[in-house]
Amino acid sequence: HVSSTENDMSQDLVVLWAVELFITFICLYLNAHVLSAGDVVIGGLFPVHVMAPQPEVEFQSEKANASCEIFHQRAYRWLRAMIFAVEEINSNPDLLPNFTLGYLVADTCLAESTTLLAAMAMVTGQEAYLANSECGSVHTVPVIVGDSRTSASIIVANTLGKLLYSSQVSYLASCGCLSDKRRYPLFFRTTPSDAAEARAMAELLRLMGWTWVGLVSADDDFGRFGIQMLMEALRGTEVCVAYHEVIPKDYPKMTMQRIVETIQKSTARVVVAFLIDLDALFEEVAHQNITDKQWIANDPWATYAAFLVPRYIPSLAGTIGFALRKANIPGLGSFLTHIHPSSSKSDPFVKELWEMLFGCSFHSGLGRPLCSDSEVIGIGESLYADVSQLRITYNVYKAVYAIAHAIKNMLACEPGKGPFLKGQCPDVESCLSQIAHYLREVNFTTPLNEWMNFDQNGDPPASYDIINWHVTAQGTGDFVTVGHFVSSQESGGQFHIDMDRVMWGAGSRHEVPVSVCSRPCPPGTRRAVQKGRPVCCFDCLPCAEGEISNQTGSLECFRCPERFWSNSNRTVCIPQQVDFLSYSDTMGIILSIVSAVGAALTAATFTTFLYYRHTPLVRANNSEVSFMLLLSLKLCFLCALAFIGQPVAWSCMLRHTLFGISFVLCISCVLSRTMVVLNWLTYIKPSSFYSLYLYPKNISLSPSFSQVLICVLWLTLAPPQPTERDIVDNWGPKIILECAMGSVVGFSFVLGYIGLLACLCLLLAFLARKLPDNFNEAKLITFSMLIFCAVWVAFVPAYVSSPGKYTVAVEIFAILASSYGLLLCIFAPKCFIILLRPEKNTKKHMMTR
Repeated sequence: HVSSTENDMSQDLVVLWAVELFITFICLYLNAHVLSAGDVVIGGLFPVHVMAPQPEVEFQSEKANASCEIFHQRAYRWLRAMIFAVEEINSNPDLLPNFTLGYLVADTCLAESTTLLAAMAMVTGQEAYLANSECGSVHTVPVIVGDSRTSASIIVANTLGKLLYSSQVSYLASCGCLSDKRRYPLFFRTTPSDAAEARAMAELLRLMGWTWVGLVSADDDFGRFGIQMLMEALRGTEVCVAYHEVIPKDYPKMTMQRIVETIQKSTARVVVAFLIDLDALFEEVAHQNITDKQWIANDPWATYAAFLVPRYIPSLAGTIGFALRKANIPGLGSFLTHIHPSSSKSDPFVKELWEMLFGCSFHSGLGRPLCSDSEVIGIGESLYADVSQLRITYNVYKAVYAIAHAIKNMLACEPGKGPFLKGQCPDVESCLSQIAHYLREVNFTTPLNEWMNFDQNGDPPASYDIINWHVTAQGTGDFVTVGHFVSSQESGGQFHIDMDRVMWGAGSRHEVPVSVCSRPCPPGTRRAVQKGRPVCCFDCLPCAEGEISNQTGSLECFRCPERFWSNSNRTVCIPQQVDFLSYSDTMGIILSIVSAVGAALTAATFTTFLYYRHTPLVRANNSEVSFMLLLSLKLCFLCALAFIGQPVAWSCMLRHTLFGISFVLCISCVLSRTMVVLNWLTYIKPSSFYSLYLYPKNISLSPSFSQVLICVLWLTLAPPQPTERDIVDNWGPKIILECAMGSVVGFSFVLGYIGLLACLCLLLAFLARKLPDNFNEAKLITFSMLIFCAVWVAFVPAYVSSPGKYTVAVEIFAILASSYGLLLCIFAPKCFIILLRPEKNTKKHMMTR
């Protein structure tokens, strides 16, 4: 018992004491090992067996015949690959001349306890804890190749790395947590970190447009940290997680059914799985006949042999996985097959391998034939001798070469120039922690021409093959490499996949499956996130007027620049329509024709009156005033043309002044004719004041001078100017080009003066309409003035309420309608008599009362 103060100072000593006590009892069960001496002995941890015996926890007696069970051929191949690499290095005079590497490899039985015991025995030099032999001592092991599992590697790194300062180079432990150099400063590995694989998976999801995915992970360090790395890689992307299911270690039936039901019911067709043991999951997947999912496999099961099971093929066909980069190690196949129990007596695993491969036994009475010396292992005929998929095996190979290059750099150290205190060089044979310094700095090319080094986290450059699970014509499974991913912290990542070679899952063998919560919004719409759901679930809302989105899946709409507007589909900004009454418009063409016809009719009437100017009908109505009226009417028809076309400064001033003067002249002439009729029919004498000052010619011209004066003042003080005005109608916004009045008062005076004359003319004509005469023109003038006044009274509200160019069209229509009213009402009856009833065009007829 120690006090709390002493506890802080002696924590490491207590742990070391506990370790010593633990080692004292490890003879309860013993691990097999393979040993070869050398100048430096490197250790190796391999799960040659996958089931360790249960220890005697009472510590009362030694457990007899305790041994591991279930021989693992692949792991034994890894062990033999380490021996092959050591012998290849020793036979290379250029790498470590006059220096020999030794090895001490042990079986971990795929258990954390046996892994730790084996590692500590290697580092402390207690060979007795490794073999069924008496206790003895060997060279201490400065560095260990292993272990294969993350959990065991963490235990070894925590114990040996922190307490005994021993380095380790793992060939398969990929957990991203082991990249934390504050916790694991002496840990290195030749397998990429899960963080690199997570980046590769995230890149695949982004490349394929899979934004709605499900996650399945194991309830262990590998699964937890793998999913954590993937979530970090997906952060900032558009990929959302539909669900995340964790598979318990004991695989309860009800839980597995619930997990698989969740996978089946989800709309996410892509499932990313961070698993090592897959049998329990895929048994249930095959049982529920789930064939519409695209599985994404992590490295441990990307080349999992379960796919070769016929009942799994319908569910797993098309799976895409990331596997460690495959290599072809020259000479390894021959090395693996050139073993025999008679010549490999120092290797305790050979006999067990022999019995498994050939179904024989070295002991009689076991019900199997005795093994002979004639059996031969063929390359590729067993899992042990299969060199077609050297992935983890290549990692073991690279780990040995990394250690060899670190030792080479240590041997090249010059005294006084070393990296340690006062330029000291390390003691190659007894060093433990010093080799880590040289491992961090290794930078070499393997015999297979692959560049190898460790980054600041002890991780190698990541390189993956993209594996696709195909179904052959015979209905069997096959692993096909369809691409690769190369990643490092400096370069980010390079992703390549041959889409033509990929066989997809999810029931879509030749088309990329679609896995989205919401379909991408088409151009012209924007995304609106659904309340309470992930950002991948959204509605597509159309852009507002004046805004566009020209890409699929736009997050927002963009306002069009000034003088531009969105089209009907909200996909393109188009120039706003410049709207004015032009000669090319249908309305402009019609009004121009009507105006020209009116001017032509007026000219024809003028010609008719001029030709028949000596007839009683023309002379009786004061031919001079008639000709002046016809000229003014022609000006009225022609002034309508000034309102058509793009407004400019001169046209704006011309159209209103020409309109005002023409109509005043026209109404003045009508007023003059009215006065003449009234004068005749009331017998006013020419010598009277009425006849002297209201002579027809004076009446016609005098008001026009007043209107000219009003127009001059208007143009001088505030003339009409062209202007632009924005309006929005059913077809979108428009830029209206129009003539601003400049002065509303001036425009009101022009119209008011015309209206005053029209009202006076209407009043006088109305008073004279019933005076006796054979041809009372007052009736025609009255009717024409009624039309004139009605048109201009209706003009005001129509003018105010009409948008854009229709405002100008209303004004032109009023001009033409009133002009046609005057022309037809006053001159049509006369032309009818002149041309068709000449018998009425006589003085006698005109004088008849």
